Amino acid sequence: MEEMKDVILEYVIEEYVEDEDEEMTYDTPLISGGIVDSFSMVSLKRFLEAKYKISIPDEKASPEAFDSVNKIVELVKEFIG
Repeated sequence: MEEMKDVILEYVIEEYVEDEDEEMTYDTPLISGGIVDSFSMVSLKRFLEAKYKISIPDEKASPEAFDSVNKIVELVKEFIG
């Protein structure tokens, strides 16, 4: 699953991180840290659904579930066949 973590982290950095010197890890708080807002969360959800050919129900796409790359990976794994 390291590859999935790397793909998601790279996407988050490319799309949402403004300060290129900011240190990002799999546990960096994305929502609570202000990196990803509610609008960005929707585009991140769409990216995950397209990339991994899954459908994440809206009730599962909570700010808590999207608050770090590790949490996102756990969420995605729930829906991968």
